[in-house]
Amino acid sequence: METSFELTLQIVITVVAGISAQVLAQYLQVPSIVFLLLFGILLGPDGLRLLHPHSLGTGLEVITALAVAVILFEGGLNLELRELGKVSGSLRNLVTLGTLITLLGGGMAAHWLGEFPWPIAFLYASLVVVTGPTVISPLLKQVQVDRQVAALLEGEGVLIDPVGAILAVVVLDTILNADTDPIEAFIGLVLRLGIGGGIGVVGGWLMGWIIKRAKFLSEDLNNLVVLAGLWGLFGLAQTIRSESGLMATVMAGIVLGASSIPEERMLRRFKGQLTILGVSVLFILLAADLSIASVFALGWGSVFTVLALMFIVRPINIGLCTFNSDLNWRQKLFLCWIAPRGIVSASVASLFAIFLTQRGINGGDSIKALVFLTIILTVFLQGLTARWVAQWLQINLQEATGAVIIGCNPLSRLVARLFQEQGESVVIIDTDPEACKKAEQENLRVFLSSGLDTEVLEEAGLDSMGTFLAMTNNGEVNLVLAQRAIEEFRPPRVLAVFPQANTPTNNSKVHQAFIPNLSIKNWNQYLNDGQVKLGKTSLKEPGFSFQQAHLQALIRSGELVPLLFLREGRFQVVPATEDWEAGDQIIYVLHDPRPKLLKRLSGASPSSRLALEKLPEVEEVPISSASVGVLLGELKPEPQTEPTEA
Repeated sequence: METSFELTLQIVITVVAGISAQVLAQYLQVPSIVFLLLFGILLGPDGLRLLHPHSLGTGLEVITALAVAVILFEGGLNLELRELGKVSGSLRNLVTLGTLITLLGGGMAAHWLGEFPWPIAFLYASLVVVTGPTVISPLLKQVQVDRQVAALLEGEGVLIDPVGAILAVVVLDTILNADTDPIEAFIGLVLRLGIGGGIGVVGGWLMGWIIKRAKFLSEDLNNLVVLAGLWGLFGLAQTIRSESGLMATVMAGIVLGASSIPEERMLRRFKGQLTILGVSVLFILLAADLSIASVFALGWGSVFTVLALMFIVRPINIGLCTFNSDLNWRQKLFLCWIAPRGIVSASVASLFAIFLTQRGINGGDSIKALVFLTIILTVFLQGLTARWVAQWLQINLQEATGAVIIGCNPLSRLVARLFQEQGESVVIIDTDPEACKKAEQENLRVFLSSGLDTEVLEEAGLDSMGTFLAMTNNGEVNLVLAQRAIEEFRPPRVLAVFPQANTPTNNSKVHQAFIPNLSIKNWNQYLNDGQVKLGKTSLKEPGFSFQQAHLQALIRSGELVPLLFLREGRFQVVPATEDWEAGDQIIYVLHDPRPKLLKRLSGASPSSRLALEKLPEVEEVPISSASVGVLLGELKPEPQTEPTEA
């Protein structure tokens, strides 16, 4: 009873520490593996001595195997085949030729710089061939780089994990059985990949078929059926051929993800949560089992080995594998820099250390220490600097320009024209032929189609645009369109016009456009009747608070709608929750309800093209201490004296 309680306490401490590390990492916007490693080492025998992973015995191997299966399945499930198609040649090279380059280069570095015997050096190199989706995916979510680069890094991380793990097993078998024929070893590698891949493809298709037809299953049970299925496929592949289970889980995830199953978003969310839990538990346990003394005992030669892997082997790998691609030098340089190692390297190295020790072969603990040193250096050096490097190379997706607008009404055409006048590409999508014809007459690029058609969105260039804006007359439809765009294309800025009652959660990436509760129908009517003016204003440091309060008062009265704002040299659609800053330049429309006859007498034409101007209604406002107090909320609104006419 006492032993079971000790094991229970070990698991409880592990889970609490792992989730705490995830929370802290998300709050500080750094890769979670940084705190997982720190917390694991701190709680282990070399720290506070609260965690003793060896007390789990073979249970640690079981937890590792099942958790890695879920992690790789989730990686395959989230792969975007459409994006991978654009970099398929480079991805194929990275998984094949790149694996060989890293194996040879890493082995030579470990032998010549780390002074490891050739067999142990190549075993180390086989373990660090993998990069790992558990590190890459969270990193890319924070950095948000160019889509081609992101697709290549994610594809490499997911597909190379099982290849690297199986390659490491083949190398280990060769070390343990010195008389192994190289041809037999290669055949063993191909067999494991082939058996695992075949089982995964068939199993993934079968799971998708069952989910589509088993209408009686609830959403929650659907998720658990998939979990049982992936573990079943993993166990079946492992039974037929050892170490083929990882490839089976990856292929099952890819096939299931491409099957268009119902409630796929719920499944992805469930598997994502399991992956976070699995990564948290594994990294804490494996880091706690690491001997810090063994890492320091490696010496400077091992540090140089890792640096050679990062600054010599990886650039050669990327240079050769992307030689004939259409990637530019900035994208290639970022790919050279980002190759952090993850959970598969750590877990397989920990298991190999046990196998080598049991066989009486020296080097098991040194291999594990060197792999963890590689993880630590790559994660800290590359992971923590990824955002800065992306900004320096100007491949950060936040820098993307242009807009795709759903809805071809007068207000959306005005927004499109404003983008176009700023030199940015813009596309409008709508199902109304008459509205699309009007947009074409205004020299705007138009697609007559539904905003839910992913092929049309891809043809419109949404994968390279900076802004997605849904502004049809139906607010609920706008919200659905925006959420779909995020799922399929993940644009940097996603906005929609929708009722305030439907405001998404804080975790949603959909922002309400312009102002709360915007009535598109009313403003379209104003535009059709010529009852608007188009203005621009700059917020200045002197009187900024009053200027902001005055604009907000006009917005609340329904007289003004801010459309775009210029900040740091880039125009963006105004979100309803935007906190303006001094120096912002705002483009807006102002309701001008003067009778048409009066406008004609003043020389204006209802059909004339709107031009940007400084409007006295916004700019030339008499400023008095009383009016400032009212606008800033310092005084109660009371009847004011009539202002003098301008």
